[in-house]
Amino acid sequence: MVAGEAILSDASAIDRGKDEASDAERSQAESADDAIAALVREHSRLVYRIAYAALRQHHDAEDATQETFLRVLRYRSKLADVEDPKPWLARIAWRVAVERSRCRLPESSIEDETSTPDLASSEAIADLKLEGAQLEAVLEKMIQALPEKLRQPLILSTIEEMSPRQVATVLGINENAVRSRVFRARKILKEKLAERMARR
Repeated sequence: MVAGEAILSDASAIDRGKDEASDAERSQAESADDAIAALVREHSRLVYRIAYAALRQHHDAEDATQETFLRVLRYRSKLADVEDPKPWLARIAWRVAVERSRCRLPESSIEDETSTPDLASSEAIADLKLEGAQLEAVLEKMIQALPEKLRQPLILSTIEEMSPRQVATVLGINENAVRSRVFRARKILKEKLAERMARR
């Protein structure tokens, strides 16, 4: 009978140990869920902007944003080791967006600047708006034509206004490489725009 009581007390101690362990696991899971919820609240705009910079389509960027946070949820165990979640999230968002851009169907190309119809207008404002829209389309086309290793840092630093350190973290390169690539990308764009203006 004493042996039976010992077995029962051991079993209840094991059950209590399991309950305490499961309570600790539950508490840890809830804490991770709270951390993820805070990440979504604080950084969803950043993640969307990065996705949009790569994809240039609202719905695709929304999907990439959701996929980014699903990946964070899937790998939440690594969240405790992350010192600064902003560049970590930005890196995930950029990779998701780049993967999606490679998988999607090719879009109809932006109209060449020579194929844009000239609209006769008596108002100078309408002419300026048209010229601005044409220039924006041409610039977008030129940016997309840049080699990927130059285009990525340019988009993240210039359009998304990320610091060289953040861009370096997202792309997995050093800060000097970021600065160099952004400089070269800007130089190429400046030369192409100068050529275009000279043809006018």
